[in-house]
Order: sequence, then structure tokens, then C-alpha cells
Amino acid sequence: MSIEVRNISKRFGNFAALDNISLEIPTGELVALLGPSGCGKTTLLRIIAGMESADSGSVLFHGAEATHVHTRERQVGFVFQHYALFRHMTVFENVAFGLRVKPRAERPAEAEIRERVMNLLKLVQLDWLADRYPSQLSGGQRQRIALARALAVEPKVLLLDEPFGALDTQVRKELRRWLRRLHDEMHIASVFVTHDQEEALEVADRVVVMNKGRIEQLGTPDEVYSAPASPFVYRFLGNVNVFHSRLHGKWAEVDSAIGKAKDDSLAFVRPHDIEITREASSGALQAGVQHVQAIGPLVRVEVEHQGEVIEVELTREQHQALALAAGEIVWLRPRKLRVFQGNDMVDSRDFDLGAGI
Repeated sequence: MSIEVRNISKRFGNFAALDNISLEIPTGELVALLGPSGCGKTTLLRIIAGMESADSGSVLFHGAEATHVHTRERQVGFVFQHYALFRHMTVFENVAFGLRVKPRAERPAEAEIRERVMNLLKLVQLDWLADRYPSQLSGGQRQRIALARALAVEPKVLLLDEPFGALDTQVRKELRRWLRRLHDEMHIASVFVTHDQEEALEVADRVVVMNKGRIEQLGTPDEVYSAPASPFVYRFLGNVNVFHSRLHGKWAEVDSAIGKAKDDSLAFVRPHDIEITREASSGALQAGVQHVQAIGPLVRVEVEHQGEVIEVELTREQHQALALAAGEIVWLRPRKLRVFQGNDMVDSRDFDLGAGI
């Protein structure tokens, strides 16, 4: 079942939580609502679920008006960040709860409830824990049980509010891969809220980047990361170096299109899109190496140019070839440079470093 929100707005007093949001999510798509705290992503999720009412706008499920339909009637499965499992119930009874409280006319027979619950527990790979209580489970296991409980009522839409936010890093990585595989099996429209950029880029089919109650950009993970539509998206999705016109003008001098940028424009370059060499060349910036730090498969190099610190990321192989040390003088050249004037992109340029910039 597809989801559509049209011109949704919501205010809490003087605070605009959502400002004229429109979004379509087709059946079978997994969409991430990504943004900082207070951007409106959880409010939007709760409006879709029927747990919150909008001031204006409408919600449609598979083309049918659902704005004023009660949560119980929306056929939505909701998974919270903090599990919300019943502590006095076993794993089995937690998953069966939604089925047992259905009206008598809709409630499955006991044998069908048992079969459905056990099948779901097998799906989430926890059937061997059916007789345990939540307090006897790890955080990752509890979240999988919460997901099984949401799926037990056979929802047409699955909504997840920062489902892995309370878990440690390794468990989060394992569960988000598992969620991706599970979603592909279920093939329903799914929306999950997160403030974790890596999580959104790894799991989602499309990412909705939100800021101050509005959608800054909507696209595939590659689109929002490789071609950010605004300075906010650039800054929010991964590390970035931001150069004011005084500094990036030295790169702009050799490129007429970028050279047209106004004095208050900003140039954005990702740390891995900067090349470090020991040879001076036209358009390169001279800088001094301040700090070199190996972080897993990458080596982070901090260099300084006229009082501004620039961050560069190298592979271990690149670093071994350069053998950089603090105090050295090096030269920097961008592989990609994006220039914005306000929120508008002035120029987007990939450089052929083999030919010089």
C-alpha cells in the first residue's frame, strides 16, 4: 500500500514543526526521514500513523483519504525506539498481543495465532526465545521482537521511529542489514526516522533530508550524498571542508566558471575529494601538515592554509606512498568543487587532475 502526504503543516505554539510537506512513497519502498533533532521527522511519522493530527494537509493510503481515519483502522505497524514491550509477558505473548486484542469477529483462532507468531519469530530468527521475558533479552533481540509484534497484525505500512537509536554501534550495523533483507521479503511501504546519516544511506531506497520542518532534498542515497542540493545537505551528510571566497578564489582563478562566484559564496569539498602532492602546480594551495591520524582503513590529515584548517582523507595505501609527517609543506588540489551562493548552486565541477586544474 502506497503512502502520500499532501501539503502537511503542523505547529506547536509558535514553532513550525512541519511546513507544507508533500511526499509520495510507493508500495515496496523503504524511505528514510533524515535530519537533526527538531527538524520534524518524528512529527511527520506520527501524522502518517494517525498518532498526531496535522493543522492542514492530507494523508492518503493507496490513493484513499486517511487523514481522519483512526490509527486502529490505518493498518499501520509502528516500532518505537525503546521497544515498548510488555515486561510481564513472554516473547510469544508480546508478539501475539495485537492479534488477541482484535474484535472477536476479526480475531484469528488460537491455532492460527500460534502458527502466525511462531512463523514471525522464525522470520526474525528468535523462535528459540518464545518463552523468555523481555528482561532476559539483549537490546537487539528486544528490538527484533518489537518489529515482529508490529508485523503480527499484517500491516500494510511499516513505520519505525529511530528503531536502532538505543543500541550500540555493532548491533545497529547488524540490525540495519537485517532490516533491509526483511523489508525486501515483506515488500510493503516502510518509513523509518533516523538522525544517523550512515544508517539512512545504507538502508534506504530513498532519503528525505529534512531541516526546520521542510524537505531540503529527496533522492537516492547516492544522489543526496554525491549531489547535495543545498549547503545544509552538504554539511549534514558526512564531513566537508567549507571555503569562503577568499580561499577558494585561489582555485577559482584558473577556472572561469567558478571564478564568477560572488565574494560571499562558499565552496564545498569533501575530505576524500582533495589530492595532496609535494609538487607545486597552477591553482594548488600551499599548506602545512599539522596532524596525521589513522582511523580504520582511512588516514585523516589536517593541514593549515593561512589560518584555516583543511581536512583530507587518504587511503592507507595513499598515505604509505606519501609518508606524510607533521610540519611538512604540501600542495592541495580538489577533485570535485561545489560552489553555492546562499542556497543556490553557482557551479559544480569535477577536475581532471591528470591534466591539471
